[in-house]
Amino acid sequence: MLIHAGSGGVGTFAIQLAKHAGATVATTTSTDNVDLVRRLGADVVIDYKKEDFANVLRDYDVVLNSLDKVTLEKSLRVLKAGGQLISISGPPDAAFARTIGASWVFRIVMGALSRGIRAQAKRRQVQYSFLFMRANGGQLAKITSLIDDGVIRPVVDRVFPFASTKEAMAYVEAGRAKGKVIVSVRES
Repeated sequence: MLIHAGSGGVGTFAIQLAKHAGATVATTTSTDNVDLVRRLGADVVIDYKKEDFANVLRDYDVVLNSLDKVTLEKSLRVLKAGGQLISISGPPDAAFARTIGASWVFRIVMGALSRGIRAQAKRRQVQYSFLFMRANGGQLAKITSLIDDGVIRPVVDRVFPFASTKEAMAYVEAGRAKGKVIVSVRES
């Protein structure tokens, strides 16, 4: 499995969950975070400042994308036939629209938004799907158990007070956080 942005908030959890599930994990990260993602369990680390993952990796079953359209499209090249490209950054697809109970018009719009990447995926004999992350009590309970058991350890970059939410959002948008950025609603 290839997990993009392995040192980010999603990536730090995804690496550990994939390793717990028995997957061989490759990830992309910057030079400064190579050691961090290795400690989290990444088997193959691509420093995107030094090499292009699409020129190095081949025959992966799954790619988890959280980055831009260029990375999404290049990710198709590392998948083997029958592989799965999952994106949490879009574009949304008609299947996503169905899962949220959207109207047929909205399903058509979502299908149109993802038409290009789905067509590219089909040509490469792989599947594309959009994953909208939302709170799920059962899943959160399982993750909490894994954290309590020490299987997964959260990586927290910074904690901002609620009054600094705007600064926290700017920090996240800058794209350099290592792990989660937390906004605390109460004083510590």
